[in-house]
Amino acid sequence: MTNLFEPLQLGEITAKNRIIMAPLTRMRSQQPGNIPHALNATYYAQRAGAGLIISEATQISQQGQGYPATPGIHSAEQVAGWKLVTDAVHKANGKIVLQLWHVGRISHPSHQPGGAKPVAPSAIAAKNSGTYTADWKQTPILEPRALETNEIPGIVADYKKAAQNAKDAGFDGVEVHGANGYLLDEFLQDGSNKRTDTYGGSIENRARLLLEVVDVACDVWGKGRVGVRLSPYGTFSDMSDSNPEALFTYVLEQLSARGIAYVHVIEPRATNAGGGDAVAHDAPSTSQLFRKHFKGAFISAGGYTPDSAKEVVAKGDADAVAFGRSYISTPDLAERIKAGIAPNKYDRATFYGGTEKGYTDYPTADKAVAA
Repeated sequence: MTNLFEPLQLGEITAKNRIIMAPLTRMRSQQPGNIPHALNATYYAQRAGAGLIISEATQISQQGQGYPATPGIHSAEQVAGWKLVTDAVHKANGKIVLQLWHVGRISHPSHQPGGAKPVAPSAIAAKNSGTYTADWKQTPILEPRALETNEIPGIVADYKKAAQNAKDAGFDGVEVHGANGYLLDEFLQDGSNKRTDTYGGSIENRARLLLEVVDVACDVWGKGRVGVRLSPYGTFSDMSDSNPEALFTYVLEQLSARGIAYVHVIEPRATNAGGGDAVAHDAPSTSQLFRKHFKGAFISAGGYTPDSAKEVVAKGDADAVAFGRSYISTPDLAERIKAGIAPNKYDRATFYGGTEKGYTDYPTADKAVAA
């Protein structure tokens, strides 16, 4: 029976345990320029006890940005900033991959080059959804502009360049963000994709962009250092699909055929992508539905406790479990789970933006006891 503390091979990446740090948007990059800096390096190095750290979502281009102070991977200054982070994590005996992100319609003209409309597969606004302007004001999502077919190769090229930049910055691999209602997920699901060209209509067409992006990431890194994050049944940012089981079965079978390192699948009980604490316990289990369709390493995320994580790995429904909010508040989470020590309580008010408070000042277990 497999346990959380056995090493795991994620393609060519060896994780020392099966406790994964999930990607966590924290909006603390250096301004101007959305540049990672020394504070970010400290934060990630503190959490190097995880079997693998997946970085916060990182925009592949200026067009791909949707929130203030999220880091990028499209300038030389950003690459140098991320090198501070990867060096610090590796010095602490950790492994870290970069999550490649284009937000699609979940943006605002204040983030876009020339104040343009955000782009999407179709000109459909995400209802009951919002973001922040560049000056941190909350705003509803506006109607995006539908991408022209001849623009899509340029976006694929942006992903390829970002993957190369991540390699230059010293990461151990990349994760393609195909979840949570952002651009690649918007193309996948027919609630947001009403296109009639080769990127819309059939499941095969709607999956085309995601698979093209995965292929160029593999061209840069090799298949053994590329992962993909998916959110079947997720409703965050007004997402829906008429047949999610058929859609994600096809996607996982295609990813499996490519031999990528891992998939990282969000359980639909955690539908709000960390935006709240509610868990829908009656939602279908994606690990049970989809594990059989992917032959590589399968990471499950969403609403796990240490006990439920141990159970899902022991049963073989997942090879590893990703923790999000617990890793915000508990830098030594893996070590605490092993020792049976409860995590710190997190402060949601400090999740987004700010400096050290609620970021690098959470204590490890030994310091919490000493205090």
